[in-house]
Amino acid sequence: MSTTTRGMSKDEKFVIFASSLGTIFEWYDFYLYAVLAPFFASLFFPAGNDTAALLSAFATYAAGFLVRPFGAIIFGRIGDLVGRKYTFLVTIVVMGSATFLVGLLPTYASIGWLAPILLVSLRLCQGLALGGEYGGAATYVAEHSRPHERGYTTSWIQTTATLGLLLALIVIALSRSNMNAKDFAEWGWRVPFLISIVLLVFSVYIRLRLAETPVFQKMKAEGKGSKSPLTDSFFRYPNNKYVLLALLGATAGQGVVWYTGQFYALFFLVITLKVDYLTAYQLIGLSLIIGTPFFIVFGWLSDRIGRLKIILAGCAIAAVTYFPLFQGLTHYVNPDLEAFAAKNPITVTADQKTCNFHIFVGPWSNFTQCDRAQDFLTKSGLSFKIVSSPDSKSVDLTVGATKVQGWDAAKWTAALATANYPKAADPAKINWLMTELILVIMVIYVTMVYGPIAAFLVEMFPTKIRYTSMSLPYHIGNGWFGGMLPLLATAVVATTGDIYAGLWYPIVVAVMTLVIGLLFLKDTKGVDISTGSGVAIQNK
Repeated sequence: MSTTTRGMSKDEKFVIFASSLGTIFEWYDFYLYAVLAPFFASLFFPAGNDTAALLSAFATYAAGFLVRPFGAIIFGRIGDLVGRKYTFLVTIVVMGSATFLVGLLPTYASIGWLAPILLVSLRLCQGLALGGEYGGAATYVAEHSRPHERGYTTSWIQTTATLGLLLALIVIALSRSNMNAKDFAEWGWRVPFLISIVLLVFSVYIRLRLAETPVFQKMKAEGKGSKSPLTDSFFRYPNNKYVLLALLGATAGQGVVWYTGQFYALFFLVITLKVDYLTAYQLIGLSLIIGTPFFIVFGWLSDRIGRLKIILAGCAIAAVTYFPLFQGLTHYVNPDLEAFAAKNPITVTADQKTCNFHIFVGPWSNFTQCDRAQDFLTKSGLSFKIVSSPDSKSVDLTVGATKVQGWDAAKWTAALATANYPKAADPAKINWLMTELILVIMVIYVTMVYGPIAAFLVEMFPTKIRYTSMSLPYHIGNGWFGGMLPLLATAVVATTGDIYAGLWYPIVVAVMTLVIGLLFLKDTKGVDISTGSGVAIQNK
């Protein structure tokens, strides 16, 4: 890779550094919520059903993702009209302020339903800001890059999401290690949110030193800018076709692979396999440290062999191997849980009409006895079969040869205990090497699909609508397809009774992207973006 960086000027290096550092801090802000959701779920939502509270927290987490495309539209338009620099300066101020305020929020016990309403509002602000941030940072770096190294230079932006998550894990781990579990659960979780104000001030200072991109300045000087970026992006052919293809044939699959390999893997370790939080953070954190350089590797490689084939190869390999990889995690992380499940098949007998599929949980939700039973077993990390008993008023449990009549949490807990159910993963029985290897493999998948995606999207669209056009498919792919993964997967697992069933969601989306990308997209390597054109214009 030395040939790639040879001759890079001090200004070019500063552009990459300043853009990447600010974006790291912005991702740190955004992902704090995801990592800490299991801690404060019970503080901002009504007590009584742990999975319901967790689903509520994940729904709020998902709200930040769902609103990201709207942020892409709002800030993308401003970025194409006013400029890249000032737009992503605004986005980081909005993100940092919203994150800091989360750390100050009163809880449900203090102000009732106003607490989750305020939490959702701040989460929406975060999502809007991130919707404008990524497209601005990627476009800014790409428009400063030399054509033969655009994949390499923009791949530094691609490291920021993972490094932001890593930074969040480090700050949370340091906070947890310096206080007891009770204090952290009550108030200590606020500390990482409050620290964001320091990162915000530093980020603003760095970004104020940046200048507008030469490509954008040239376009404005020549009077070739778009007066209506939204119309030109989404209502004019062929650009609108390429926006749709970029979503379905690239970013949707990339999004689910990203969130499976990092977030869902973390939740699976903690919630399903019962690994303690600090151990899970260490495992995921180490995999991120080992895997992060591969963002640069695949970005650099995309300058040589093309972007699309690397992205689609990552989708294909992930879809084929997710089931054995997660089954391998169970085997190497919690062999006692695996042995218990094999020895004690579990059956829930109920009227299936009373078993509901819950996604967005709130005061409107009605949890039946069947729902609570499924919640109990899912929270225990156990797979189970549901046997339908039409019109039955009772929800019964069978654990091996033991039967329990009717739903009763205390009795069901006692039945599992009698069968020697392991409440937590035994650290002495974790195969650290194999566990870490599996986690690193999944991060490598992330780097394959994510490393080249910024250059690919930038090269698809012309300068005058680049910020708007690339931001929307990226944030729908990552914000909707990817961001919904923890919520949907958790709901699917609870409904099916299979702890691995949630993996079907990322697998199906990855396969869809593979097929559409192969059939309808072509590579963008070699496109000259300095002329203001992109693939959508060249192929017109």
